[in-house]
Amino acid sequence: MPQFIFWPCFSGTVFLAIGLFAVRTELKAVLGLDKLLVLARVFVATPLAVFGAEHLAGAQFIMQVIPAWIPARMFWTYFVGLALIAAALSLVSMKYVRVSSILLGVMFVLFVLMIHLPNVAANPRDRILWAVALRDLSFAGGAFALAGTQIQQWNEPVSKALIRIARGFVAFPLLFFAVEHILHPQFAPGVPLPKLTPTGVPFPHVLATIVAAALFVAGVCLLIGKRARTTTTWLGLVLVLLTFFFYLPILALARQAAQITECLNYVADTMLFAGMVLFLAAAMPSDKPDSSGQAKVGDR
Repeated sequence: MPQFIFWPCFSGTVFLAIGLFAVRTELKAVLGLDKLLVLARVFVATPLAVFGAEHLAGAQFIMQVIPAWIPARMFWTYFVGLALIAAALSLVSMKYVRVSSILLGVMFVLFVLMIHLPNVAANPRDRILWAVALRDLSFAGGAFALAGTQIQQWNEPVSKALIRIARGFVAFPLLFFAVEHILHPQFAPGVPLPKLTPTGVPFPHVLATIVAAALFVAGVCLLIGKRARTTTTWLGLVLVLLTFFFYLPILALARQAAQITECLNYVADTMLFAGMVLFLAAAMPSDKPDSSGQAKVGDR
């Protein structure tokens, strides 16, 4: 197996196992969908480890994504890879999360500003470029939401500002993705990228419609501030189910190196999207009438 496939798979598997072990006590203390909120940091750490290992093992290829005007592109490829793995370590250990979550959010914002927006400006009619830019913006939103919950008791105004920014960073991509699923239901659900839904999947248009509805409802609820915690948690569940019951089987059936790499990235992308959505769900006020506080994600 080529190293650019082996190491991301190995890294993701290791972090998934470590993360599940780390949250075992918290999982026992909560019921129902709240278990997803506990698992959110596992769903984020695992793909971060995959992408980090990809940057290290496939640096020659990934450095081509960095704009030519940025010097020392190989250095920055390795730097980002190590930063992603460091963020994954922070999440599974719940150490230095205040710092790592803010830095992670800033890094995704820089990706949007320095890589994706110039691509969009050069090709404004390319829907895939828009989707990639908004995907990374939503990743930034999830990271800022986590940061907001972590600093709530330390600096409440900054916490509220971060969570407010996170709502916008996630809500607008959700609405864009929902429209894309309605307009192009033949493409694989989740983040609307170029992959077509495999021909063996039954009722692909129905699946696309269900995912679109979940994305749209969560996006609207985030914007109006009503039932945001519940709808984003349910959306997180939809994305988790897509990861394990849609994209993971496709990865298991892939045979060629290029197919495996593509499918692995779709698995990691969708899992990361799910985790970031759940981070934001946990930052939203409870929808229960007798609750007035913010949800808790790990220690503060």
